[in-house]
Amino acid sequence: MEIGQVYELEIQDISNEGEGIGHIDRMAVFVPGVTVGDTVKVELTKMKKNYVFAKLLEVIKPSRYRTDLPCRYAEACGGCTFQRMSYEGQLILKEKQIRDRLIRLAGIEDPKMNPIIGMDKPFRYRNKAQFPINCGGIVTRKGGIIENLGTCAIGFYKMKTHEVVNCDECLIQAPPAETAAKVLREFIQSDNITAYDPKWGKGLMRHLVVKTAFGTGEVMIILVVNGRGIPNSNKLVEMLDDAISKLSPREDGSYYSLESVVLNVNKKKGSEIMGEQCMTLAGKPTILEKVGNLNFEISPLSFYQVNPVQMEQLYGKVVEYAKLRGDETVLDLYCGVGTIGLSIARDMMEKTGGDTNKVGKVIGIESLKGAVLDANRNAVINGLVNATYICGRVEDILPKLMETKEGECETETEIAYDEIGKAVANIGLSGMPIELDVVIVDPPRVGCVPSLLEAIIKTAPKRIIYVSCDPATMARDIKLLCGGDIPNSDVKGQYEFIEATPVDMFPHTLHVETIVLLQRQHT
Repeated sequence: MEIGQVYELEIQDISNEGEGIGHIDRMAVFVPGVTVGDTVKVELTKMKKNYVFAKLLEVIKPSRYRTDLPCRYAEACGGCTFQRMSYEGQLILKEKQIRDRLIRLAGIEDPKMNPIIGMDKPFRYRNKAQFPINCGGIVTRKGGIIENLGTCAIGFYKMKTHEVVNCDECLIQAPPAETAAKVLREFIQSDNITAYDPKWGKGLMRHLVVKTAFGTGEVMIILVVNGRGIPNSNKLVEMLDDAISKLSPREDGSYYSLESVVLNVNKKKGSEIMGEQCMTLAGKPTILEKVGNLNFEISPLSFYQVNPVQMEQLYGKVVEYAKLRGDETVLDLYCGVGTIGLSIARDMMEKTGGDTNKVGKVIGIESLKGAVLDANRNAVINGLVNATYICGRVEDILPKLMETKEGECETETEIAYDEIGKAVANIGLSGMPIELDVVIVDPPRVGCVPSLLEAIIKTAPKRIIYVSCDPATMARDIKLLCGGDIPNSDVKGQYEFIEATPVDMFPHTLHVETIVLLQRQHT
């Protein structure tokens, strides 16, 4: 094979970057702009040792899943890499990719998988939008003065670049997000507000973040700035409030309402979107979300699942996998604002009739202080006295708990450690082991570090429920939990894979959520 040669091939898969994957003489070929099942003519453009890149010349025979792009920004933005594929095809592909990774990476010969849980209406599902801001890409430095030149772009980064694609519509975002972006464009141009230039570290406006509570219609707008404030901010708040109030009513007949406008200060160079300092410009510091029979307060910095419709499906499956009587002890790792743990705590309360003498306990660990504050407050809001949340890095705290004995704790943090320590194996009130029933782990995309997997195995829960947003790292961790040798440890996994259920939390994108049930082997 040589650069410039033309071949015909069938696209068999999609890469993590959204490129189609075909093969020529067992060599993987990556092709942008195609979908699974397409038969295409391509020209080779770049050669590597084990794979090649090619550009699309012609779709000879389109896939039965190929469809017209519904979004006019799809090719420029690149965020919704599956938009060329029908939703039926997207679900089939995501289910296949999870199964393939469980077989190839986790070493499970024939994994039991339930059908993927898709959406009836796979558009307008995101409750959070993060828009980078750029003024034509040409904010310059002139005699120490920042000049704002060109039109204001608020949208999304073009794939593999920091070029902002100006999007006045996004089909997966809630309506308030588009409206807020439109208003901010007008304000920036009318009031000559500068946008942040990462090259110089100068300019004011960095990001616009919009959070929408689907259950209540409450909206929070976060303005991320490289400075102490925004000139004429009262004017901007009035413009935003007026625009949000004029949006069409929601399906239930109620209206969206702007309840919180927050200024977030981020003066650090780098790709981190938000800084630690938040100031409420108008309204409340939090908004209220309702999901099922639970209420949640959402703050500017807290993590919350972006698809509340599918979140109910996901958490319902977690509760099902937990198989609770109501008197168990459950650890909720990477707990965020407590959404999973509180669903479990509610189920336990219902099964014990609210008897606080019989009900078990959910103990969550999360590194983000604001999220932990939200989680504990959400427990109070929902009257769930059987849920407690601790701030700290899961990979640091859980191994430490395994070494902590009753009576060794003096500081407030150590007392918190002891509280959890009493719930894990070999650490008890009177030196007797207390059996841990369930560990729920919902790690970031990179998965779990080996020391955390080691600590989970040592706690010896009856069941592990692994919630993952990345099938590859999930499969890697499951392999270790199910009999693998933990790196730099003499601990060996002792769990067996029972089943997995994919949930499509992110239609039209390559991302997918998976819930896996593991059960401790009998020894």
